[in-house]
Amino acid sequence: MSDTSEQAEEVRDGSPGKAGDGLPGGGGGSSDDERDRRRAAWRASGRTLWRGSVNEPVGERLAALAADAASVYDVDGWADVYGDGVVAELERRVAALLGFPAAVFFPTGTMAQQVALRCWAGRTGNPVVALHPLAHPEVHEGGALSAVSGLRTVRATGEPRLPTAGEIQELAEPFGTLMLELPLRDAGFVLPTWDELVAVVDAARARDAVVHFDGARLWECASHFGRPLAEIAGLADSVYLSFYKSLDALSGAVLVGPETLVEEARVWRHRYGGQLFQQYPAALSALLGLERELPRLPSYVAHARVVAAALAEGLAESAVPWFRVHPEPPHTHQFQVWLPYDREVLNEAGVRQAEETKVTLFRLWREAVAGPPGVSVTEVTVAEAGLEWSAEDVKAAVADFVRRVTG
Repeated sequence: MSDTSEQAEEVRDGSPGKAGDGLPGGGGGSSDDERDRRRAAWRASGRTLWRGSVNEPVGERLAALAADAASVYDVDGWADVYGDGVVAELERRVAALLGFPAAVFFPTGTMAQQVALRCWAGRTGNPVVALHPLAHPEVHEGGALSAVSGLRTVRATGEPRLPTAGEIQELAEPFGTLMLELPLRDAGFVLPTWDELVAVVDAARARDAVVHFDGARLWECASHFGRPLAEIAGLADSVYLSFYKSLDALSGAVLVGPETLVEEARVWRHRYGGQLFQQYPAALSALLGLERELPRLPSYVAHARVVAAALAEGLAESAVPWFRVHPEPPHTHQFQVWLPYDREVLNEAGVRQAEETKVTLFRLWREAVAGPPGVSVTEVTVAEAGLEWSAEDVKAAVADFVRRVTG
């Protein structure tokens, strides 16, 4: 399977993410028949923890967008051209929501983030970006920060968590920008405490650096921090957010920041090839996500904690020799589960459970990068469909899944 096909499979078959956002670990590719079998089983399941629209046929997605768009925007007006119309309206709404003077829409988050970091490097005069080695630019962008934007990175910490204020203070090399991914996906969708986050930002500013948040999934962080989105985002000098990871939009991202930075980012967006002629389907779906999914995220986060606790209890009562639910409790509505079995065994057990019982508990398992051979990890996402699961439902599904693994 090509890299592109494998990345697409990760999104369709795994948790809501970005092409290239594969779980830590190798491979996991499979034949077209196997992928089709999984998707058919999941689509036919009457019970699942997450049911993303990415798995719906084209016709259904188009019909749903056409039916719902008028609830968030005047669809009798003209379509956008090079970023006006509905795209500009989306930018205005997001800037106001996050408490920033301005926002700019990008076709991809990778482009938005590279442009932001490049702009800050020009303003600070320092091309060095301090970030985590598991951050998205380091793992999933093919070295683009250096190859395309001429930036260089330094590791703020090697631990599977966000850096501490002490680690920022002790970095031996000056840096112009501190980039924090909130939550840090590949470490298990982990977040610091509010006081820790404030201290890290203060430590960066004490070193004359600016702070940029990779907030692709910032939308669901409010529950953990106990603060509104605008207060969380307001700690940073700029923030990138994705529209399709948590809000279930078609595509697209946004960069918020000071007006001068946003205007410069528009110039670089054009230079990077992101000044698309029309983007109204993506923009309309993003507005729908803000209207519908954003208010529901706190309920997803709360129920993810119920699901994670039930998973841990069910696995503890099962025949598996070892397991890990991480983090426990989850910081967002997504978390990891680790088991000491080959991914092929776990994936087969999962698809058989979906086929035979119409229940999808786990989706795609991957070989874990950290740990000995034979240890696999999966990401669990709890969204609207998952709210129907009680703790007992989860434990019953765990018991059935484990029987298929160990039997």
